Amino acid sequence: MDRQLPDLATLRSYMQFKNPFQNPTQARLQKAQTVWDLRKIAKRRTPKGPFEYTAGAAEGEVGLRRAYEAFRDVEFHPGVLKDVSQIDTGWEVLGTRSEYPFGIAPTGFTRLMHAAGERAGAAAASDFGVPFALSTLGTTSPENVRAAAPEGRLWFQLYMMKERHRSYELVERAAASGFDTLLVTVDTPVAGARHRDKRNGMSFPPQLSLKTILDAAPRPEWWFNFLTTEPLEFAAIRNWDGTVGELLDTMFDPSIDYDDLRKIRELWPGKFVVKGVQNVADAKRLADFGVDAIQLSNHGGRQLDRAPVPFRLLPQVVREVGKDLEIHVDTGIMSGADIVAAVAQGARYTQVGRAYLYGLMAGGEAGVRRMLEILSGEVSRVMRLLGVTSLAELTPEHVTLLDRLEPRA
Repeated sequence: MDRQLPDLATLRSYMQFKNPFQNPTQARLQKAQTVWDLRKIAKRRTPKGPFEYTAGAAEGEVGLRRAYEAFRDVEFHPGVLKDVSQIDTGWEVLGTRSEYPFGIAPTGFTRLMHAAGERAGAAAASDFGVPFALSTLGTTSPENVRAAAPEGRLWFQLYMMKERHRSYELVERAAASGFDTLLVTVDTPVAGARHRDKRNGMSFPPQLSLKTILDAAPRPEWWFNFLTTEPLEFAAIRNWDGTVGELLDTMFDPSIDYDDLRKIRELWPGKFVVKGVQNVADAKRLADFGVDAIQLSNHGGRQLDRAPVPFRLLPQVVREVGKDLEIHVDTGIMSGADIVAAVAQGARYTQVGRAYLYGLMAGGEAGVRRMLEILSGEVSRVMRLLGVTSLAELTPEHVTLLDRLEPRA
């Protein structure tokens, strides 16, 4: 083997040092290549209570694990020798173009995850051309969310509260702030049994104790942001002092029925979506009722544990009512491949909740943008690898759902 002294020009090309003055948040986020990477960063930077509220689900969390597994049990079928130099990742969702077939789901207690809260999510979603949904249990008012995203497409998620006038007031405020779509959540007659939150003493606002102080010690930035920004409050509820579970049990109404849904429909001037559908019969009835879309959702596994996995239910619902209304889906979506698989199975639109919050916890608005970069990049790459140039070209033939949970005969 011949040897020689290294050429100085060659040496210089090898010596690529990182900028020591790089923004630490951006440096941290750029290392994240997947949403799961953002989750790891979020866990390091967020107190246990808020992080586990996001990561956890109801009871034994079987439903959430099954949702993740359902997307992992997808086999793709690519086509080759097709020109995919130019692709279109967007289409119309409820009559308005979305640049990607996904958007940010409504999440509660959001400013507990990071002080930037819903403002960060709405601003980032607006720049990416996708919808942002604000929850009834959001920690920023509809008016302030609109101010954060003046040109953004905003949806409002509604819980029907026992005090109906509160729900009606929120509907009117959202409409006045230019929200174009109402998501009425119908899978919460009572709160699910969220054991992690009870074990952690998750409350709103968080209470300082010896346990929380010790937990906060390695996370000074979170506490600095929490203590130096405006006090936490809900858009709909003021001055609550108790656990999250107690709040939800006080709010949620087990008597909600189609008459209540009809009343809200009459009040709302925009698109109307029912979120929380979990069987074909309800999907058919809602199609007859005249909603614009239904969202297959088991609340991220946070209500009834072991409820049907929305992604596995999707093909049946599309066959029965897919020609009558749009089918949206959530729960367990953590990658662009998951989104593409859902679209191939007939979903018009998907929502991400945990993925959004992991990005938010990892780096505020910059973290949400990184999450959107990751998902949008994955959607584009998977489409190209499948050999499709538009969402409309995706069909069930591109996906096989591999069964590990087959119903017993």
